[in-house]
Amino acid sequence: MNKRIGYFIPEFPGQTHIFFWREIQVLESMGIQVDIISTQPPTAKLMSHTWTQEAQRRTTYLTPPTLRNFWGMGLALFQGGLKSWMACLQIIQQAKEFSVADKLRLFAFMLVGAQVSYLAKRQQWQHLQVHSCANSANVALFASLISGLPYSLTLHGPLEDYGLNQEQKWSNAEFAIVITQKLYEEVHQLLSGNLPQRVAIAPMGVNTSVFQRTHPYRPWDEKTNCRIFSCGRLNHCKGHADLIEAIAILRQQGIPATLEIAGEDEQGGTGYRRELESLIQRLDLADSVRLLGATSEQTIKTSLENAHIFALASLHEPLGVAIMEAMAMEVPVIVTGSGGVKELIEPGVDGLLVEPQAPQQLADAILKLLGDRQLAQKLGTAGRVKVIQQFHSKRSAETLADLIWAPSELSAQAFKVPVGSRTR
Repeated sequence: MNKRIGYFIPEFPGQTHIFFWREIQVLESMGIQVDIISTQPPTAKLMSHTWTQEAQRRTTYLTPPTLRNFWGMGLALFQGGLKSWMACLQIIQQAKEFSVADKLRLFAFMLVGAQVSYLAKRQQWQHLQVHSCANSANVALFASLISGLPYSLTLHGPLEDYGLNQEQKWSNAEFAIVITQKLYEEVHQLLSGNLPQRVAIAPMGVNTSVFQRTHPYRPWDEKTNCRIFSCGRLNHCKGHADLIEAIAILRQQGIPATLEIAGEDEQGGTGYRRELESLIQRLDLADSVRLLGATSEQTIKTSLENAHIFALASLHEPLGVAIMEAMAMEVPVIVTGSGGVKELIEPGVDGLLVEPQAPQQLADAILKLLGDRQLAQKLGTAGRVKVIQQFHSKRSAETLADLIWAPSELSAQAFKVPVGSRTR
């Protein structure tokens, strides 16, 4: 049987989208044809990957709409018929806590949903996977009502980050995937009675055949600068300011610590980056801290290979592909135990955890690793073993494929996913 799906990612390919590209590659290695759609390209400065041009070439962008898309939109609405229009209008009318302006936006998303319906029929998709629970999920919901196209959602962070109308987005989905046990518990608490029958837990993952060292890890030996590496978009929630303050504490204690941060702000360098640059100047760390901007996978791998420690001070981290990449490279990690990170890190076994917004704790943890070469080596080795066993990049793709094509008579337990409840 020919297997073909639509794969919907907002503003693709962005700086944090390496996980999606890995999942696409695994799906295609399984014989599944993947057609990528997206809302619009991100800011040019955020597209840093070596595969960016290929990704853009393969992606159909929904905005701005072309004349052909307008024609397809109208055709899909005509073919959907009065019954589908009424179902869409009922969704809009029943949307909770929506102002008149919000409902008008939902109507616009209905039109985009018709556009997606046209693409789905033309390209013969059997399913639409949406890597978002925000407005892209609304588009998928309307596309499903208009054309009958089944869709699924993947939740990558707390529900509150994805806006209103969650009950309707989830209750009409064929199934959903969440990346942590913590998020699984959250959706069951907040959306009880409005979940699809199948809700799976499948974390993001790393290609460990790519992220592996070319030379053995060597802990800091006091003869060189201590190289600390961090990776995450430049946003207040990533705690970069706390990490920079921790570097200042270390420098004040005579530790020659240096820090590189890979990532850029959502404005392409004109937003939160300026606040961090000001902080670096104020702490007199211009020679010790570098903001690398949006970087390629190869640059991140090289930086990890050269690092003594990976640190990330997020205020709330749903899970963290960047942490997994560091672990795969056998670099000892020090991260905040926020969000779902505790499902990835076992303190003292494969990493160290500190509290968010605690620069002194972070500095103390770094000092602990610098002073205990055996511990640093042990954490790095155990980290790679953990990622290979539990967080490889094939896991989510295999889960997605099983959920789409598993025979309908099989229960969710047949492929080892938790069972939710469904109300239509």
